[in-house]
Amino acid sequence: MTTLNYVKVILEKVSFDAKLFEKELRKAIKTLVVEEIKELRAWCSEQFGKMYNQVIDKCFSRIRRKKVAIAN
Repeated sequence: MTTLNYVKVILEKVSFDAKLFEKELRKAIKTLVVEEIKELRAWCSEQFGKMYNQVIDKCFSRIRRKKVAIAN
């Protein structure tokens, strides 16, 4: 099982609780490489976009800001 697939399983299991979902999503983003992060965002939006759209946007928007800061 790949790390990305493992993360998906975890997020599915904690999706009943918004705070837990956000915590696990943040941890996942820290461990994955850029391509996996892109795939995870698409998957999260598809699977949980109706429930956790704000959480998903918040978690992934922080990634963009960090990468811009690192690039400068």
